[in-house]
Amino acid sequence: MTNQQTAGIYLHIPFCIQKCQYCDFCSFPRANTATVSQYVDRLCDELRLRAPSAAGHRFDTVYFGGGTPTLLPAAQLIRLLDTVRCHYTTDIDAEITLECNPATADETTFSELRAAGFNRLSIGAQSFDDGELAALGRVHRANAIESTVVSARRAGFDHISLDLMYGIPYQTPASFTRSLECALSLNVEHLSVYSLIVEEGTPFYDRRNALPLPDEDTLCAMTEKLLLTLEQAGYHRYEISNFARAGYRSRHNLHYWNLDDYLGFGSAAHSLLNGERTGHSRDLDAYLRGVDITEPEELLTPDAARDEYVMLRLRLTDGIDKALFFTRFGADFDVVYGQRAAPYVRAGLLQDSPDRIAFTSEGFDVSNTVLAQILYG
Repeated sequence: MTNQQTAGIYLHIPFCIQKCQYCDFCSFPRANTATVSQYVDRLCDELRLRAPSAAGHRFDTVYFGGGTPTLLPAAQLIRLLDTVRCHYTTDIDAEITLECNPATADETTFSELRAAGFNRLSIGAQSFDDGELAALGRVHRANAIESTVVSARRAGFDHISLDLMYGIPYQTPASFTRSLECALSLNVEHLSVYSLIVEEGTPFYDRRNALPLPDEDTLCAMTEKLLLTLEQAGYHRYEISNFARAGYRSRHNLHYWNLDDYLGFGSAAHSLLNGERTGHSRDLDAYLRGVDITEPEELLTPDAARDEYVMLRLRLTDGIDKALFFTRFGADFDVVYGQRAAPYVRAGLLQDSPDRIAFTSEGFDVSNTVLAQILYG
């Protein structure tokens, strides 16, 4: 990696108030103050110890995810950010994102964080319907979303993202439309809108046959409403589930979708560095004891890296620039993948030109199936 290329840093804060019914992330509810403080100490240690491996890398994004990072006191979050800046080369205008659940931080906390350099918030709203929030196992209610956004604005945050979900228990097209309207009324810069996936190992999975979920026709209607409403409101769909006003794409997530290098710190965090993917186990106790929990996962071969790049880039509405693809992999996209992609171009699921290939709106609806055929035949 040259000095001209950039990478991202991710810090995992695995603590939350309670586990949501759909959540399969590594998170630990109701941790005590001593455990949280010890975890922050360990994160700072890890940041210092791994710094030499990042020599020559320049970081333009830092992302605090969870869990619920805003359960930590502002001083601890600021300490972590200061440790990053002390040991890693970070851009002066780096995008520094903090995930936040409604009602877990107030204006004073936001002001401290903004003054310390945090400049982007990602707020887990999920729904503006109290019944749906309860069904999901969320601890906040709809009115807390607006108050959190208002507090963040007063503290100086001018890049705010909201997470929304659809296809959730008891949801109807009408209630989803109301949630979209409420989100738009808050005038945020970015929206991530995901369809619920019932993941194995979650309480929802255990009750999957009894969950009152919307049927496929209802999901299609919600998707159509989502795309039309956000387009009319000036939000550009730049990734399958992500929408932004001009200039407000998530720079950190684009590192993942570009198959750039990134470093992950903390329990269950993953990294991709110089073609090698590694991950930390979910063993919180081992992490707190300072045990090396790094697990080598994969050394990307050139062919594997090329396939993964195609899979990730085609999640973006920009698709794949064929000239950049050739520069990066020394291969012609049309020679490697053109024959398998051709039927989907003819079907109107992919738009292809000499310079670029990307999914159409219709193609995004069946992207997983199409990608499997393009990559593996």
